Amino acid sequence: MASNEATSTSTTVEFRGTDDLTLVADEWNRDAQAAPERPAILMLHGGGQNRHSWKKTGQILADAGFHVVALDSRGHGDSDRSPTADYSVDALCADTLRVIEQIGAPTVLIGASMGGLTGILAAHQAGADVVVKLVLVDVVPRFEKDGSARIREFMFSGVDGFDSLEEAADAVAAYLPHRPKPRSAEGLKKNLRLRDGRWYWHWDPAFLTKPADDPFVRMDALEQSAIDLEIPILLIRGKLSDVVSSEGVQDFLAKVPRAEFVELSDAGHTAAGDDNDAFTEAVVAFVDR
Repeated sequence: MASNEATSTSTTVEFRGTDDLTLVADEWNRDAQAAPERPAILMLHGGGQNRHSWKKTGQILADAGFHVVALDSRGHGDSDRSPTADYSVDALCADTLRVIEQIGAPTVLIGASMGGLTGILAAHQAGADVVVKLVLVDVVPRFEKDGSARIREFMFSGVDGFDSLEEAADAVAAYLPHRPKPRSAEGLKKNLRLRDGRWYWHWDPAFLTKPADDPFVRMDALEQSAIDLEIPILLIRGKLSDVVSSEGVQDFLAKVPRAEFVELSDAGHTAAGDDNDAFTEAVVAFVDR
């Protein structure tokens, strides 16, 4: 595993998505620093998150010589919101394919939750010459409904904002009881914006309130897309996750037998942040192989 001492510096860049949306990203090693024989790495966060959730992992991959892009998906972070509130997997996939065109193939996709489902569809549509590897972070097409509902409940609970960063930090701590609460709430400024005296999550509320595609139709289509993939796949599950169950993992591995599997004992659904060292070690080993 690469040293944690930073040798590469990220820059904030813009890509053009579909619907003429501006998509903001952190990028490392765009030019000569990256090893030319290695693929680029595009990291796709989960719903309600943003590119900063990949900061440590992106830095380590960059220090290992990879060209790395951590993207704010449409409606999240500093990227544009969809004027039609289209946050379907198809729309996210179309954006991803546009970004890959601008980055250049070959590309490795690393996707957490929503980003992982997007990655499955994007890899399937792009083809094996464009997307050469796929990492799924605590997500399978047939995820647990109760765990998904708990995420939505948490996101809905903050739609009206918070009086202070500390109030937001308390809400996060209640949602993620397995994760030590940071001493300072200042880090949440990457995820919140101050408006009219209140702190709001930095994503479009329409992401939750406007119905998207039929989840059952999407589930079948995404599962078939994963089955059809012929590229190396790594599935990472947080052992404490209530979104991906052990049964869900076994079902996925039975249907996609070439997929590799790693379980992080001290992590939940937000695996990359819960146990970043173990997560990054697994990702670097897979990508660098």
